[in-house]
Amino acid sequence: MTARRLLTETVPVPQAIAQVLEEGGVKFVFGMPGGRTIPIYDALYDRKSTIRTVLAREEGLAAVMADAHGRLTGTPAVAMGQAAFMLTNSGMGIVEAYLAGSPMLVIADLSDGFPFTQHGPYQSGTGDFGSWDARDVIRGYTKQVFVARDAASAVQSTQLALKHATTGQPGPVALLFHSTALAGTVGPETTPRLYSTAGYLPERHGADLEAVSAAIEALAAASKPVILAGNGVRMSAAQAQLRELAELLGAPVATTASGKGTFEETHPLALGVFGNFGLEAANATVGDADLILAVGTKLGPTDTANENPALLDPERQVFLQIDIEPRHAAWSFPVQHALIGDAATVLGQLIDAAKQAELPGRTDGGQEVAEAHRAHASFRVTESESAARPILPQRLIYDLGNAAPDGAIITCDAGENRLFMMHHFRTKGTMEYLQPAAVGGMGYAVPAALAAKLVHPERAVMAVCGDGGFGIALNGLLTAIEEQINIVTVVLNNSALGWVRHGQGDRPIASSFHAFDYAEIARAMGCEAFRVEDAADITPSIEKALACGRPAVVEVITDLAAATFRDVSSPLAAYPPRR
Repeated sequence: MTARRLLTETVPVPQAIAQVLEEGGVKFVFGMPGGRTIPIYDALYDRKSTIRTVLAREEGLAAVMADAHGRLTGTPAVAMGQAAFMLTNSGMGIVEAYLAGSPMLVIADLSDGFPFTQHGPYQSGTGDFGSWDARDVIRGYTKQVFVARDAASAVQSTQLALKHATTGQPGPVALLFHSTALAGTVGPETTPRLYSTAGYLPERHGADLEAVSAAIEALAAASKPVILAGNGVRMSAAQAQLRELAELLGAPVATTASGKGTFEETHPLALGVFGNFGLEAANATVGDADLILAVGTKLGPTDTANENPALLDPERQVFLQIDIEPRHAAWSFPVQHALIGDAATVLGQLIDAAKQAELPGRTDGGQEVAEAHRAHASFRVTESESAARPILPQRLIYDLGNAAPDGAIITCDAGENRLFMMHHFRTKGTMEYLQPAAVGGMGYAVPAALAAKLVHPERAVMAVCGDGGFGIALNGLLTAIEEQINIVTVVLNNSALGWVRHGQGDRPIASSFHAFDYAEIARAMGCEAFRVEDAADITPSIEKALACGRPAVVEVITDLAAATFRDVSSPLAAYPPRR
């Protein structure tokens, strides 16, 4: 494909930036107008039909929304606002995206106060004497930082930011504009010359064919292969290929915490989450495997039970690893077969090669999974049917799983409630499941749900959080009302930071909350709201919330003392012993 000029006439820089974002496939801009980003917002006014701008009530919400969008689509959204606030308030969402590999553009100005840049003007982030350094603030948790000080570099940096956000392991890229860059114009004769954006964007690629052939030979020789699916499966939209390969091989599938939802947990080959807070059925089956096919996961310590050899051991198991980022292959463990490429593409290569080789799949994989779940009482436990007051978390999660539609998108928060959900909630059908398993910041579920509903307006979207995380992201409900984003938020209210409180033992400090009525607060904001104190009311309240056609909150009073993070911690995670 021959290159073509980006522009046919001279236009203001903000207009060219908006054109680049449109050409780069950006569909959403989340943020809060301020400073010199206002001209970019103004340019987006003329592109409302292709790019939706969403006013987030705080920059941290915008970053989480962009992260969730990236996970669900594999393409970047924009989090944009004035530097001093976008680059600081949004830290948790950007760090989550950086560690999880979510594509995102973080756009801000330098608030430089030109022509007084050298004189320490109000808010200035240029890094000159008397000002703070915006570039240094954001560089530690982004893939790349571009600082544009002239018109041409402002446009080219936007194109390169899109490229870097989606090349290799995706991630957040920061784009900082000096006021002189945004005040200029660009056109067909601008130097350096400006070309259309498509030529800068990466294409998906598969693995080396010899590596695929060697992997097929290893799979053919295995008697107990297990597939481990991570967030990379979601980023590549490789769920269908994962399922087809698993069924072809007859191989059980376990997911990392970040990968939960990439393989429906009602499937006969589904083990659920493995690792520190995973199901014992999953851990036992993974530990018994003779071959591990890891897809889109770095195999971090929380996935590997702190690298406990009883779970994963390259001295007794053959390792195959699929990853888009070459540096991730053989990062935690040596691997015999590294397949570098896009997960969907590489899984497709393995499927074709397995069919061509007439690879015999296991016939007893489903039976092994069923026996493991029976032996270890996965998902449905005695507490799942308890009528106790306050309500047990296990009962709430069981009823929530039954009430949620098969195609729902579930977003979770950080804290003990996330561990309970990860362990006890069983995904089904085409459900998506997002959680902040990379950095684990509270306040994630509500803004992630807002983004999910914008990406998939036809699907039910439910945010599940504790009262700690809900208090942090409560202002997200204002955005839900204003933008008519009809999410359902389920709040586990135990009046405490559960994980912290249970970890403190008999010396509790700064971990308890006042007994707020969150349903009443939500009602005052304009939401439909339900306060549930009896287990029998869980299902009807959730069903009413899903059917009401507006943002809704279901507050459930749960028992702080009845369950702790220790109940869902694998004994394997105690390895190695504390020194």
